[in-house]
Amino acid sequence: MTTESATTRAGAGESRRALIDMVEAARDVVAFTGAGISTESGVPDFRSPGSPWLANMPIDFRQFVCDPAARAEAWRRKFAMDDVYRGVAPSRGHRALARLTAAGKISAIITQNIDNLHQASGVPDAALIELHGNGSYARCLDCGRRHELNEVRRSFESVGVAPRCDCGGLIKSATISFGQPMPEREMRRAQEATLGCDLFLAIGSSLQVYPAAGFPQLAKRNGARLVIVNRDPTPLDPLADLIVRGDIGDALALWSA
Repeated sequence: MTTESATTRAGAGESRRALIDMVEAARDVVAFTGAGISTESGVPDFRSPGSPWLANMPIDFRQFVCDPAARAEAWRRKFAMDDVYRGVAPSRGHRALARLTAAGKISAIITQNIDNLHQASGVPDAALIELHGNGSYARCLDCGRRHELNEVRRSFESVGVAPRCDCGGLIKSATISFGQPMPEREMRRAQEATLGCDLFLAIGSSLQVYPAAGFPQLAKRNGARLVIVNRDPTPLDPLADLIVRGDIGDALALWSA
């Protein structure tokens, strides 16, 4: 097992070379991505000082359902954050994973992100598992109908009231909010992909949010090699076979060109 101190002594270049060798040798790679892969694109993460998320924290799901004022505030915050990263494009990390997926090396990308940038990079829906949903559209909580955000925003800003579906149900961004149950299908798909891989790449995640952070541990227990690519230390570093510190785009540069 490679400890952080050993990886630091080896240097960034050697750890990236080791990453390349491990990807090339692997039979089935699963990538697990967090906010760090999108910061190069201009999407703010939750934990950096001054993050706009601190002023626009998501509303708890139970409040959203029970309180009309909370629903209206949730939509105000949602649109404020959309304006912050409007027009962003996939990062080098997104492009690298898309190319590895297209080449058949990566079988699945499990993501905590809601920014739709994996899709924008060309990753097909069949290979993408969104644990926390997707912020680029909305759904009715009752009938499940998809609603486009431009329509929702036009309605909300015209009357200042959170919109409802034609069926009468509440319309909510298609993300998984605090207090909302995790999506069963996606959790099942993520578990199946994790158990099938022999190399698990955790990229740009603090690995502190559960149950999502349980998947790297599951992969390791099942015999897969675990690589953590992240700017900062994580609680799961002691489990890793390789730690690559620093810029994600640089670490994955071979596949992003």
